[in-house]
Amino acid sequence: MTDTAPAAKLGFYDRLKLATKHRLAEPILALLCFLEAMIIPVFPEIMLAPMIIADRMRAWRLAAICTVASVTGGLAGYAIGYFLFDSIGKGIIEFYGAANGFESLRQSFNDNGPLMILIGALSPIPYKVITITSGVAGLDIWTFVIYGIIGRGLRYFVPCGLFYFFGPVAGEFIEKHKKWAGIGMVALVIIGFAMAPLLFPKGDASVDLTPNHAEIEDANPEG
Repeated sequence: MTDTAPAAKLGFYDRLKLATKHRLAEPILALLCFLEAMIIPVFPEIMLAPMIIADRMRAWRLAAICTVASVTGGLAGYAIGYFLFDSIGKGIIEFYGAANGFESLRQSFNDNGPLMILIGALSPIPYKVITITSGVAGLDIWTFVIYGIIGRGLRYFVPCGLFYFFGPVAGEFIEKHKKWAGIGMVALVIIGFAMAPLLFPKGDASVDLTPNHAEIEDANPEG
């Protein structure tokens, strides 16, 4: 009988690295970005970074995929806020701990929607809360799309550019510290979820989570 060495157990980063070689890796990344902008608490970068490190020549394509998918997911979130807030959107807002400050947040969109979109697109604030609130506030759809493209474009093209130019160095560093890289990626998911209640303005716990489309229409009459 011959002894065979047990297969090494793959860590979180190694599993992600293998996943980047799958033929459906890019569609899965696009789906992740779409859902991140609409409902799930995750940073797509945990998949994006290993994909670029594995093949940095596709950095710009991946950045474009992420931007388009995220803006499209943002439109889905906007639709939830505008049409389905009572049935779906309210639960998502409460899930992310933003219910207590929702009135203040909605008023911020009424006062300066473009700035709020940019802040939401670039900051650790869960973007799905921003997209849903945009729909509830009745933010102009073209304003939402244009500033969403700018914000999400910066969110993905800047790090993709950094990985394009410094990918080999980053790859060598991560290979030497795979365990900590995996822990850091998991931590990003946890931090993105946990920071929501801390970042949203606080208000009366008994706020009325109802859309104000009528107020928007009164303030901006057509015809």
